[in-house]
Amino acid sequence: MQFQIDSMTCGGCARSVTKAIQSVDAAAQVTVDIPTHTVQVQTTAPQAAVVAALEEAGYPAQVQ
Repeated sequence: MQFQIDSMTCGGCARSVTKAIQSVDAAAQVTVDIPTHTVQVQTTAPQAAVVAALEEAGYPAQVQ
């Protein structure tokens, strides 16, 4: 899955986003690209659960 997270602007944001995703699936592989505000996620968790975790962490995501 790939998400656009416009509010992710720094390394701290990237760590928070990664932590939020891994709270749903500890084994998730997360690749963050800060300049383009995109996150690639390889997970077995449902997409809705990942989106909800990001929203709760303060990083609303758009599915790409």
